[in-house]
Amino acid sequence: MSSPLRKKQRSSLLNSPKGKNVEDKYSWEQRFDQLCAFKAQKGHCNVSQYDAQNKSLGEWVRRQRVSYKKNKLSSGRLQQLNSIG
Repeated sequence: MSSPLRKKQRSSLLNSPKGKNVEDKYSWEQRFDQLCAFKAQKGHCNVSQYDAQNKSLGEWVRRQRVSYKKNKLSSGRLQQLNSIG
């Protein structure tokens, strides 16, 4: 018999958007560090979600922008993102 937590996790995985499991491996701070490295290399933070090399980072950046527009980005995270431009 499955525990309620396992059922919930299984349901979450089955209903998650494609690529979500990959994103779960990285914390917000790790993605932020990757964005900082991208900016240091490229000189900007416009990461394309269609670039095969940076696809998951680009998707993460897009989600941060959506969260910002919906006013769901914490002030601390907003401050960190603003600090790099």
